Amino acid sequence: MKSKVEQPIAVICTFTWIGFICAISFMEAWLKFRAPGVTLPIGLGIGRLVFAALNKVEWVFAVAILISNIRIAKKISINPFYIVTVLGLIVQTIWLLPALDARAELYIQGQTVAHSNLHLYYVIAEGVKIIALFVFGTKLFKLEKV
Repeated sequence: MKSKVEQPIAVICTFTWIGFICAISFMEAWLKFRAPGVTLPIGLGIGRLVFAALNKVEWVFAVAILISNIRIAKKISINPFYIVTVLGLIVQTIWLLPALDARAELYIQGQTVAHSNLHLYYVIAEGVKIIALFVFGTKLFKLEKV
């Protein structure tokens, strides 16, 4: 058996995207608070910048994958796992990130912020995106009999 890749750009974007999510959401996000001198308001300010940048990079990956698919397939033939990933990204972009950003701003300004499950929802969305991206990415490899 031999593996064939028809969409190398999509493969690169997919697995790089997984790396970005893992490195930022599951490592940087909580490690920054362990650094000496990083207070919660400073960490939240850094987090707001980093996650806004991550969101923009994720949209670049999503569009690059879509363009790769259209270029190779000559039509839009989207995998359901890609759709799940983009839906998760839409939820994060439209609802979760703005809500978390507003909460962080209130905290930075010294206001009391009520308990919320928004962070949990964000982490769940990240997990779903990673799983969907991994399955999508592996399906980009075609096995051929030699």
